[in-house]
Amino acid sequence: MKPILVVVLLSLHLFLFAQKEPVKFEPGKISNGGVFGLTISPDGNTALWVESNGGRDTLVIKESHKINGVWQEPVIASFSTTNAAWKDVDPMFSPDGQQVLFQSTRPVPDQPNRTGFDIWAVKKTASGWSAPYHLGNTINTDISESFASITTAGHIYFMKENENKKGNSDIYVSRWVNGAYQTPENIGIPVNTTDHRESNPVIAADESFLLYFSSDPRGLGEVDLYISFNTHGKWTSPKNLGSPINSSMAEFCPFYHAKEKRLYFARQDRLGTRMKEDVYYIEFDPKRFRD
Repeated sequence: MKPILVVVLLSLHLFLFAQKEPVKFEPGKISNGGVFGLTISPDGNTALWVESNGGRDTLVIKESHKINGVWQEPVIASFSTTNAAWKDVDPMFSPDGQQVLFQSTRPVPDQPNRTGFDIWAVKKTASGWSAPYHLGNTINTDISESFASITTAGHIYFMKENENKKGNSDIYVSRWVNGAYQTPENIGIPVNTTDHRESNPVIAADESFLLYFSSDPRGLGEVDLYISFNTHGKWTSPKNLGSPINSSMAEFCPFYHAKEKRLYFARQDRLGTRMKEDVYYIEFDPKRFRD
């Protein structure tokens, strides 16, 4: 075989192999060793994420816009805290891109003793973001709710800490019926388990599949990413997304961008009392995991 052809074939092999590995998203500019919880607008031009600085003492939502194919320097989102007066986490675009859900420990109207995370939202306006608004005290309680994602029909899936601490947390859904959020329902087995932690649910716009993380020790790391499909209103037995998405580290905060056909997620490595956490992406086809 001619040397030039060997080099070309080897380069092609390496390129194809490299494409199968997760890629760090915007290293330095966005993925700086202390970020997680990325969401990108359906048109691909606005990104929101959490700046953690490798801890959980200060949590702020940052924003960047893509102009001429280049992500601009991040700024603090207008609806987030600018002085760490509270913690803001887990932004998530609605399927139409007109609304962003997020969670915050900011003061809740008429709930002066509430200290945990509640689900809030903002709407996209001609001049930026609307003022944040609380989603009410049917979906929110005195127990923390976090990582909320929403379907086209308006149903919200989210993580809720269990009052009895069994399994620490489960995934719940609050359905949007007649213009109001209904009492949250635990989505049950086989997604939620008795002994493990389930969290960070990302629901497909049409409610056809669910991405989330579990602390099931049969995984590859501290927590792994899983997928379950909605079949005639029942969730299928979850599948671990496997390597190279999951690793010996912790993978969390999944986000699927339907237009880009990419899975974004955070990967965390504990370094003493702090954490190194960045956002990665990989080409992803949910149907590949369906039986």
